[in-house]
Amino acid sequence: MTTSRRKFLQHTAMLMAGSSFLSNRLLATTVPTRLITGIQLYTVRDDMKKDPLGTLKALAGMGYQYVEHASYDKRKFYGFGAKEFRKILDDNGLKMRSGHTVMNKDHWSDLKRDFTDTWKYTIEDAATMGQEFVISPWLDESVRKNMDSMKKFMFLFNSCGELCRKSDMRFGYHNHNFEFTQTLGGQKLFDLILQYTDPNLVVLQLDIGNLYGTGADPASLLQRFPGRFLSMHVKDEIKTTGKGEMDNGYDSTILGAGIANVKSIVDIAKDSGTQHFIIEQESYQGKTPVECAWEDLKVMKSWGY
Repeated sequence: MTTSRRKFLQHTAMLMAGSSFLSNRLLATTVPTRLITGIQLYTVRDDMKKDPLGTLKALAGMGYQYVEHASYDKRKFYGFGAKEFRKILDDNGLKMRSGHTVMNKDHWSDLKRDFTDTWKYTIEDAATMGQEFVISPWLDESVRKNMDSMKKFMFLFNSCGELCRKSDMRFGYHNHNFEFTQTLGGQKLFDLILQYTDPNLVVLQLDIGNLYGTGADPASLLQRFPGRFLSMHVKDEIKTTGKGEMDNGYDSTILGAGIANVKSIVDIAKDSGTQHFIIEQESYQGKTPVECAWEDLKVMKSWGY
């Protein structure tokens, strides 16, 4: 993840501020029933800022049917209210089954023992968009400072899963790299997330590109926890001379052009229960983001997705 990406997430979180198990029958209503190949709109973030309507039309023209948002602020997606943005997507033959919005500790009131109205509106607008997953892509550093803070926030994850369930959605978390490098009490943060979140309430979206440099093996994770990673960010990686997107010496690139053995991982993911395959590319090696989005989709289609 680039520094700008981290600042983008943190800025979004700042703007947004201010466990029972389901029956198998109920769970089945919220789990996607077929494979989805989509694109994380952060891939074309600058284009979405300059010309969201033209960019969405271009993505649809390439053959994309699903998008995942990375911009929600003051009840607007890329500057549009939920109903208006859904109509824009509908008019282009696009659907938005998931989206990224940072949930932080200020979205919960200890006094009321409930989520704030700001966060409830987030869930309400996601439901209006027809989302299946509401995904938080960040853990604030204050949450990671001690075990008590971490456990409390995992309680909030489960509680948000229950809140999303009321609108026939699932709550999820998207990893970066710190979850696999930072520890508390001798355990990696990602192991704590797995341990203290209810798999019936909290979906995990595995970003395979963000694992580079951490020592974590995406194939092993998928096989050890089948059915846990219902969604995936599909990325390929190349070695870079700079710090890289995650300060790990690697940048994302066109699928199949890097060293991540993506096709094999995607196939393992499908066999392990993953059903949302979301393309994301953050670096472009001289090409435009839109060109990369088109090439990435062609590769995924050639792989049968």
